Amino acid sequence: MLIGHLGDSVKVTYFEGGNCIGRFPIATNETYTSKQTGEKVTNTEWHNVVVRNKAAEICEKYLTKGDRVYVEGRIKTRKWQGEDGKDRYTTEIHVDDFTFLTQRAGDSTESAASAQQPSDQHTPQQPTQASAPSSDDDLPF
Repeated sequence: MLIGHLGDSVKVTYFEGGNCIGRFPIATNETYTSKQTGEKVTNTEWHNVVVRNKAAEICEKYLTKGDRVYVEGRIKTRKWQGEDGKDRYTTEIHVDDFTFLTQRAGDSTESAASAQQPSDQHTPQQPTQASAPSSDDDLPF
């Protein structure tokens, strides 16, 4: 489970047979106060996110760079050979479920209706007032 901000737009690749795959990076932040210096320290970690088929199309349509999103899925590591013959690895988050956390202008009337829909349909959802974060460092649960 990750909550972060998109670092780029969703890139969707379409295949024969109508299937597609979407990829985008999200940044998660960890903030703490250093005991040695007393300064606030923020560490940013980047994650490669993968969504498939209808979920990829929805993400491409509604997500833009900088948007805040909650994703749930599994970690998967891929291996391939680079042009130089060396093995390369990448670790990705293959998404099973997601929720859009950035609220758009005019979405307030739709938030109650979309929050009642089952999450497996991957429709854009807005957090309810009880789960809305008060700042970037707060978690919505």
